[in-house]
Amino acid sequence: MSQSYTEFLFSYGTLQLEAVQMATFGRRLAGTSDALEGFELVSLRIEDPAVVALSGKPVHTMAKFTGRASDVIPGKVFAVTPEEIQNADKYEVPAVKRVMAILQSGKRAWVYVDARYSPSAS
Repeated sequence: MSQSYTEFLFSYGTLQLEAVQMATFGRRLAGTSDALEGFELVSLRIEDPAVVALSGKPVHTMAKFTGRASDVIPGKVFAVTPEEIQNADKYEVPAVKRVMAILQSGKRAWVYVDARYSPSAS
């Protein structure tokens, strides 16, 4: 059965860590550099002990929507399957929301952002 990598996932944080990728996707992801415009990084305390244990970090950086083109978050974009997106949803904590964004490269990708400051659906 061949995998169909039809989705793009942008990561600027713990989803770039090999341990997190192996536990979440069952494989190491090969990403390309890209950037997310209109967001800035804020700190988010993680309450889920399993997520803290896996990432090794009790505080993660989270993308906060600002709408300012001057705010840019560098990261990596990964080609993933729809099933892997669901696995990433399970890894992420409730304070996070998955949204579709256009990256600097023009690629459309899913990105996890601070749910308190997510962009409004257009």
